[in-house]
Amino acid sequence: MRLGKHPLRLRLTLLYCLVSVMSSTVLLVIMWALAKSLDLGAPPDFADLVVPPSPMPAGPPDPGLPRPLPTPRVAVPQVDIGADLVQPLVALAILAVLSLFLGWLIAGRVLRPVLTMTGRLHQISDRNVHERLALPGRRTELKDLADTVDGLLGRLEAALDAHKRFVANAAHELRTPLTVERALLEEPLIDPSASLETFRSNFARLLVISEQRGQLLESLLTLAGSEHGRGADDPVDLADLAASTLRERAPDADQRGLRVRTDLEPVRVPGDPVLLGRLLVNLCDNAIHYNVPGGTVEVGVHRRLGRVVLSMANTGEVIPPDQVDRLFEPFQRLHRTADSAHHGLGLSIVRAIAAAHDATLTARARPGGGLEIEVAFPLMPSPPLRSGAGLSHTLQP
Repeated sequence: MRLGKHPLRLRLTLLYCLVSVMSSTVLLVIMWALAKSLDLGAPPDFADLVVPPSPMPAGPPDPGLPRPLPTPRVAVPQVDIGADLVQPLVALAILAVLSLFLGWLIAGRVLRPVLTMTGRLHQISDRNVHERLALPGRRTELKDLADTVDGLLGRLEAALDAHKRFVANAAHELRTPLTVERALLEEPLIDPSASLETFRSNFARLLVISEQRGQLLESLLTLAGSEHGRGADDPVDLADLAASTLRERAPDADQRGLRVRTDLEPVRVPGDPVLLGRLLVNLCDNAIHYNVPGGTVEVGVHRRLGRVVLSMANTGEVIPPDQVDRLFEPFQRLHRTADSAHHGLGLSIVRAIAAAHDATLTARARPGGGLEIEVAFPLMPSPPLRSGAGLSHTLQP
């Protein structure tokens, strides 16, 4: 059971043992080969080496001379390779058992940070997603992994917080018209003197509230769809799309006395025409609605550093620079107004559509009041030239 719970540790242990046994076996083979080569270089089949006697002088021995010593016999031992390998093989077996034990300890030491991270991750849920692994020690591969997981937890915490705020704001925006609708329905029922005109007036207001709630639901669906990416990928002429959007919004601009200035360069970008049209509609509505009477709206489409830049600038109230990023969050408005037709989703939809088209969105507050927004799209890739097309063109007179 203990081995089954730690398969990676068991594999590392076996790997350590295999490496140790193989290296010891190679060393043993090398030693045996060296001993065998020495054995082959010795004189074949000898047991005793006898030194031949020196010649004795003729005649009787001289008593004054020392008597010769007997011939010595030198014994040369024979080498038995098989007997000499018994002890190394026994040592190799002991080493294999010892390497298993040490390998298990070393693998546990190496995998201890992984087990610690796994245990902490099991304890983290949506209620305590603010906790981090915070693996101590110097910078290693496991330390980098723990820091990466901590970064992922931070992004997950931010996403969960944004989701909770979005749900709370959406519930608030939907609860307000429901409360008004209930009051309009109860008013003629409670008032015994309610006339037909009262019913007509309340029903007309109910229709307006129902239409506004439908717009809110449509905006929520657009926001959810654009965050999951664009659908089609067609060439879209931003200048033509911007011109048609401005023509549709011309009555609203004239009613507020706004001056619209355009600088549109015909250029195409790859994208979804429906989503890009919604992006331009939201930008124009934001520039017209949050403007001052007699103000200006400046719209431009031009190339810049290999990108297509859509710019929208408008006059209006002074916006603190630290509040600009907050305007692109769902249901966030600089000043709450009585006009409930705007729910604070326009710029958040713009940001989601821009992200779906790999575009870079930048916004800054204008010193005299108002907002300036730029969306930089990638250029439409040019189609490859056919072989010989350029040559045939140059040969024309």
